[in-house]
Formats: sequence, structure tokens, C-alpha cells
Amino acid sequence: MIASLPGQDVALPSLSPNEMMRFSRHLILPEVGVAGQRRLKAARVLLVGTGGLGSPLALYLAAAGVGTLGLVDFDVVDESNLQRQVLHGTRDIGRLKLDSAADRIADINPHVHVALHHGHLDSANALALVAQYDVVVDGTDNFPTRYLVNDACVLAGKPNVYGSVFRFEGQVAVFGAPGGPCYRCLFREPPPPGMVPSCAEGGVLGVLPGIIGCLQALETIKLLLAMEGGLVGRMLLFDGLSMHWREIKVRRDPECPVCGDHPTVTKLADYEAFCGVGAVTPEEHAVPSISAREFHRRVSGGEGFTLIDVREPHEWDIANLAEYEARLMPLQGFEASIPSLDLDTQMVVHCRSGVRSAKAVRALMNAGATRVWNLEGGILAWSDTVDSAKAKY
Repeated sequence: MIASLPGQDVALPSLSPNEMMRFSRHLILPEVGVAGQRRLKAARVLLVGTGGLGSPLALYLAAAGVGTLGLVDFDVVDESNLQRQVLHGTRDIGRLKLDSAADRIADINPHVHVALHHGHLDSANALALVAQYDVVVDGTDNFPTRYLVNDACVLAGKPNVYGSVFRFEGQVAVFGAPGGPCYRCLFREPPPPGMVPSCAEGGVLGVLPGIIGCLQALETIKLLLAMEGGLVGRMLLFDGLSMHWREIKVRRDPECPVCGDHPTVTKLADYEAFCGVGAVTPEEHAVPSISAREFHRRVSGGEGFTLIDVREPHEWDIANLAEYEARLMPLQGFEASIPSLDLDTQMVVHCRSGVRSAKAVRALMNAGATRVWNLEGGILAWSDTVDSAKAKY
């Protein structure tokens, strides 16, 4: 239970007759009542991200009557978002997500004050921003921002409601609560770059962020109302395919560099550097590469290449380079297929973005190929610079 959130040290705002009607189903819950609804109205919650997780969070926290919602985002609505980001609609494509979100929240509950923070959350602004709110909810999808949110919340003394989704699985926990663990107690350091694929690479079932985001909203409301039974010291794991729930205990680590007894992290750092974002992986290091434009120029001029696609069959179905006689040879099992290739020919290898294909190029070089290149940026770069008709995913 959190004992220092809205309504305990300051006068609570009153509810208008309209609000009494709007929240009547809350008011008849003994655990909420009029006093609890007034606490929600007094509360300030910061949502980091208005995408897949941020969508149900914003919708349900606004509907629940949270008085101030701060939204942090820098992105615009893309058509590929709409499969899961239900805060936005088709007519919002191309708009700032913050503007789309503000309009939708106002329609759900015009009594909510929406504070828009356009741009990236970073080490320069995070502490000052987090300090303005009672609870921070992490709706991000990358490791640098997760570590940034965690550290800023611990340093500012604010609880962090964490959620994560990938393919058919999700996680929910509450970090940074008094006496409880933080994200770094469980994941002290990030995985090596490229080790864990993003949702853009691995996919996510559209309904999954709705399930996990709603659980985050529930935990946020319970924190604001000082209810027992929250996910402090526990992480909930959900498998949507098998419909199994699991729970793991997460204990505060006395040796944690952020929330431990003798913390070594006392200020925010460069989290992209900490997570190795932009770093060259061992597979990519010294691997010959060719740009999409250069490859297109050369092959259009009649130069012969063997083009190899190391993606999965379902990715091939989305977009492929069959017109250049590309051969589908998925990375899993690729090395076993190398003997079927003529290593004396010129070869170009591609994937979605260039990471998997770099591994395949390295394997080909180890097998003796001397004229092999990695297609920089993969088929995404091809779509951006050569043929925009190729679908991006």
C-alpha cells in the first residue's frame, strides 16, 4: 500500500453533480466511495508513451476520473499502429499522437486535465517531469527508456507501474514503491544489443497491449486509492496463447545500484549508451555492406548477384524481392544450407533491417565466400529508397 499519495496531506477537490452521476458505479463501491473518487480527481499520473500500452491506460484512467494525465510522446500516428493502439483512429494518421490522444481523452471525460509533453523523455528532463506527478506508468517499448523511467522514479521517490508486451506474452509489475524493488533489482543490466527482438521485429497480437495496459491502469488506480493487494514485490506474467498466468516474487536487492542500501546511481545517465543502442554488434563488425540504392543501380545495370533473404516465410509473404530472384533461406538453419550455394558468385544478403543478414554474411565469409555483402537497412531501406510500394512492417 502507498501511504503518501493524493488526498492525505491536501484538501481534496469536490465532485460536481455531473461527476457524481458519471462515477456513480465507483461511488457505490465501499473501497472507492466519494472520498476515493475525490482522491482520483486530485491525482496526477504521467503516462510515458501513447502507443499500444498507453492507449488503454489513457482511456481507462480518464474514464476512471484521474484528474490530471500527463502524456509523453514524440511520434505521429502510423497506419501500422492502428492494429493495437486504440487511442487513435484512421482519421488521425499523420497527426501527432499527443494531439490525437488529447482529443480522445476529452471526448471520454472532459473533466480531465491533459498535460502534453511533446518530445523524448531523456536524462535532461526526466527528473523534473516525474517530480510533477504522483505515479508514473511505463508504456514504452525499448530498454533505454525503461531504465531511464526506473531510475528517475527511484530518484524522485515515485512508484513506476511497469508493463511489457511481445508476441503473445506480457508482464506487469509495480516498481519503485517504498520498500519494494525496482526494475534493476530484477534486470540489473540490459541484454546485449540485438539479443531481444522488438515488437516491430517479432510482432505483437493486437489485443495483448489492451490486456496488459488495463492491468497497469488497475494497478495505478489501486496505488492512488491506497488499496492493498497490488503488484509491489510481484511480477505477473501472462501467456495469451495458453491462457496461463504466472507470478514471480521480486525482492528488493540490497546491492541494487539504484535502490539498494548503498546506491551507486545517484543521477541520470546516457541510457542509450548504457543499453548499447547504436553500437555495432560483433556480427555487424567489419561485415561488407551495400546500400539499397547502390545494389539497385548495379543489378539494374546487368551485374549478376545471388540475392538471399534470411527472414521467415511469413515475412516473405508481407514483402519480398522475388523480382530479383531472391532465395528465401531463413537464418535459423542457414549455416546448414550454405553448401547449396556457389561461394564464388557475388552474393547480397538481406533481412528486415540488416541485423540478421549481417550474421548470415559472417557465416558465409567464415565458409570462404569473398564477394558477399549485407544489404544496409534491409527491405525497410529498400522500401524507403528504391520502391515505396514494398510494404513496411
